Amino acid sequence: MAAAAAALQQSTAALKGRNPAVRGAAAPISTAVRSLPLRSSSSIAAIPGALRLSRTAVVDAVRRRRRSGGATMMDTAAGSYAAALTDVAKANGTLEATSADMDKLSTIFSDESVYKYFANPTVSVESKLELVGDIAKTSSLQPHTANFLSILVEMKRTELVKEIAKEFEKCYNQLTGTEVAVVTSVVPLESQHLAQIAKSIQRLTKAKNVRVKTTLDPSLVAGFTIRYGSSGSKFIDMSVKKQLAEIAKQLDFSDITLAS
Repeated sequence: MAAAAAALQQSTAALKGRNPAVRGAAAPISTAVRSLPLRSSSSIAAIPGALRLSRTAVVDAVRRRRRSGGATMMDTAAGSYAAALTDVAKANGTLEATSADMDKLSTIFSDESVYKYFANPTVSVESKLELVGDIAKTSSLQPHTANFLSILVEMKRTELVKEIAKEFEKCYNQLTGTEVAVVTSVVPLESQHLAQIAKSIQRLTKAKNVRVKTTLDPSLVAGFTIRYGSSGSKFIDMSVKKQLAEIAKQLDFSDITLAS
């Protein structure tokens, strides 16, 4: 998550630097996006041919997935795009790096102004591809990931980026035998504590690898919770909030009337 957040900050800085009107004091990313000049050239064209992802291959993958049925249109498309990207990442041995790329893109497209810019039909494809080039450069994306994003722009499917990132993570986890554990705490946990949690989850699940994701929730009071398993089906609650709830349940005050 830290790398993804840094990538978003770098992308914002790159957007600011493209136009003198937004240099100097920090400007919101929405301002930077609106200030982009409309030009016809694309930085993405410089990607080496050997690492380019075929648009035809992506389209074919989507069609095959749709014919298979059993999923909503968005799930079908996102899963197909993720599968096509996974095939390329496997072929060139960059699964790990591509996974990091998709985390970055998911964070970047979580910014509402970025999402709206790419979804805006009045902005030319050429201008959007230029922004893809900037994102690829400032976020240090793999060439095939940058090209993949350009294909989504050309096919007008950038609204699927976050869903594709989720589907890619599923593919990555399956291929690498990775179990995802979401650790929620009141304050950030120390790295050694997260490592201990990862080892515990690995013993429980027998997974080859464990990937720990962290979130914060002040309502827990203290302690932490862990969610893992298929679609987060398993839950370990080590929070003070749970302990307080159990104490309250054991101490039944329903029949007690307080003196006035």
